[in-house]
Amino acid sequence: MIEVIFVTFLIMLTVIFIMAIGYIVQRKKIKGSCGGIADLGLEKVCDCEEPCDKRKELLKRLEEQTREEKKLRENQIQVTTLEP
Repeated sequence: MIEVIFVTFLIMLTVIFIMAIGYIVQRKKIKGSCGGIADLGLEKVCDCEEPCDKRKELLKRLEEQTREEKKLRENQIQVTTLEP
């Protein structure tokens, strides 16, 4: 009886290991069988009026990053080479 449990455990562990290797190699987001929420065109699962704190923080960081990139582009020095 214990042998059956042990063999079953090893088979399940092997399957999980193979799935993990496949995930690492493909570098894809895990999604459901119907394509996940991204295929529905939704950005979030809930239909709250105000985004959650985690999303607010993400939006704030993205906004700051965009401002910094815009400043860098405005202050960028254009280098041209003179041909003899």
